[in-house]
Amino acid sequence: MPNRITELFNIKYPIIQAGMIWNSGWKLASASSNAGILGLIGAGSMYPEVLREHIQKCKKATRKPFGVNVPMLYPNIQEIMDIIVEEGVSIVFTSAGNPKTWTSWLQDKGITVVHVVSSVKFALKAQEAGVDAIVVEGFEAGGHNGRDETTTLTLIPMVKEQIKIPLIAAGGIATGKAMLATMVLGADGVQVGSRFVASEESSAHKNFKKVVVDAKEGDTQLTLKELAPVRLIKNKFYNELQELYKTAPTPEQLKKMLGRARAKRGMFEGDLDEGELEIGQIAGLIHDIKPVAEIVEDMVKEFQVAKSEVSSL
Repeated sequence: MPNRITELFNIKYPIIQAGMIWNSGWKLASASSNAGILGLIGAGSMYPEVLREHIQKCKKATRKPFGVNVPMLYPNIQEIMDIIVEEGVSIVFTSAGNPKTWTSWLQDKGITVVHVVSSVKFALKAQEAGVDAIVVEGFEAGGHNGRDETTTLTLIPMVKEQIKIPLIAAGGIATGKAMLATMVLGADGVQVGSRFVASEESSAHKNFKKVVVDAKEGDTQLTLKELAPVRLIKNKFYNELQELYKTAPTPEQLKKMLGRARAKRGMFEGDLDEGELEIGQIAGLIHDIKPVAEIVEDMVKEFQVAKSEVSSL
């Protein structure tokens, strides 16, 4: 399935496993890369030396390309970037920040840089910053999200109309049919998150994986826009948050309720009541927990069948 994305990353299929916090450790990244897609380690939930350990273990577990996803809002960002360079990582996905800050610095060291955006405006800024490709993430996505609530179906063609660099679609993609749909709209590849949460190799707690598999349509909601928009499964914490919203809380009150490490508590430690449970709307279409290799195989097969069916219309 060669195209601009497979050539850019030297992978078999134009699929990227998203670098999600508390889900994307070395086991998931290496399994993804071994399955012919690009695996990403999620640095957002790791202290610098923990990230180094995951990179080293990933290098031992796969000979295929893999990368690291780095949210740029973290205070120890310089140390994280230094470790990435020291460990010889060749691909970095950046998010939650200005792409101009690190793109040239990384590229000067031979690293391919991809930036995650949620709007046409930020896609153009990323292209101007010189990134090698962009991930364009629609409103359906899990975790931290764009404020404009633009869906993947409308966002991809709007961005495609404005940019020339390779475009990776994200948000609500967990099947081969969705992959084909976004590529028809102009994407060169897809980034998949929620489907890989419900994989055997994901570092998510088994309780969280079960909630994802049991989720139905309408079980997630975007909230906390005053801080950083995030899509959550509706649980006890979410319901208490909505009660607080009835009092027109200040950002400080929201921060106090959110506290520290709530995402870790939910997704990594399995506290389904008080934890923050980040997942995409597509969870309603995820019904089982499988090895990464089977998930990739299923997606590719469905893509090929759907492509054949569409061509016969």
